[in-house]
Amino acid sequence: MRHVATSISDLLADLAAILPLSRSNALSLFQCSGQDLPSLLSAAQHLRRQHKGSTVTYSRKVFLPLTNLCRDYCGYCAFRRDPGEPGAHTMTPDEVLDVARRGEALGCTEALFSLGDKPEALFPEMQDTLQHLGYRSTLHYLEAMCELVLRETRLIPHANPGLMSAEWLKRLREVSPSIGLMLESTNAALSAHVHAIDKVPSKRLAVIEEAGKLGIPFTTGILIGIGETLEDRVDSLLAIRDLHERYGHIQEIIIQNFRRKPAIPMAGWPEPTMDDMLRTLAVARLLLPDMNIQAPPNLSSADYPRLLDAGINDWGGISPLTPDFINPEAPWPHLLDLREKTEAAGLELKQRLPVYPEFLAGAIQRSPKAAAHLRNLGVTDGLRGTLQNAVSTS
Repeated sequence: MRHVATSISDLLADLAAILPLSRSNALSLFQCSGQDLPSLLSAAQHLRRQHKGSTVTYSRKVFLPLTNLCRDYCGYCAFRRDPGEPGAHTMTPDEVLDVARRGEALGCTEALFSLGDKPEALFPEMQDTLQHLGYRSTLHYLEAMCELVLRETRLIPHANPGLMSAEWLKRLREVSPSIGLMLESTNAALSAHVHAIDKVPSKRLAVIEEAGKLGIPFTTGILIGIGETLEDRVDSLLAIRDLHERYGHIQEIIIQNFRRKPAIPMAGWPEPTMDDMLRTLAVARLLLPDMNIQAPPNLSSADYPRLLDAGINDWGGISPLTPDFINPEAPWPHLLDLREKTEAAGLELKQRLPVYPEFLAGAIQRSPKAAAHLRNLGVTDGLRGTLQNAVSTS
């Protein structure tokens, strides 16, 4: 019988009695008082220790913004551009390779490709650019650039290309052994997405499901503070949990907080507080106790070590070379600082590949073009050793 709590303290008194966490209990925990918050955080830390031990991981990466042209107009996005707008750019193969090689020299193992969604469907200028480069679509160009990085460097591509068909997921799996697509929210009526045809939740869930059928290690997550309710957050996390229970392919869940920027439609929108982030992360850990949960440290500024209190076990991609082109105002913490802050919390920082250790064997089988890189860079546990062994190249 499902445990029925009379108070938050009762709810957290016996974790085994309430797991898997129900929707109603998750909502109750979200609404806990400040007095009960330490107990919620303590429960999240307990589950992290139980399922992830004392290791917190990160991926050393180069950020490759292949194109910032995009057919969507999200209310919170400062990355996208229209053709001719200041900063609009599509990287050339030479630019991709130059950044990848410089990142390789600094000990990076991940080439993170981020790009606008199907810009050629809206902009004739992007059609002309692709024709000049010799490709039929942005996805064809992405595929070729992933293959170029694999051929010319030891980096492993991780692609975030937006909506894809099952056929494109299968093609990209060959050259990008892990793929990402943020769910963001299951709420289809958010004003932030009213001009973004590719942010329909059902379409994004369909892509994540197709990736599960293909066994692709997949990164997804939610974006908080864009007008969603607490119910929306719980429903989004439950939708992710349901897909993972069916296919077992979701390698990490990102909880990302909205950040205000001067030039966006949501410039006057309030940002989530640290308390809001801590509650969301802790509830995510209780809803998804054995999964890899990530929060970007650069989006919480100097307060980022507090995110560890909520049970995360991954910091995401950190670059010693390239900025966060999605949030350029928010620099990555230095890797030495990241190590020191992680160790101060009694945890050990380790570098991982873009494919998580528990998904490495399957990725080697399903992504033959990347298999040699995965074998050569991975070790028995899929990690790259402690950060102390890696910072000498930064």
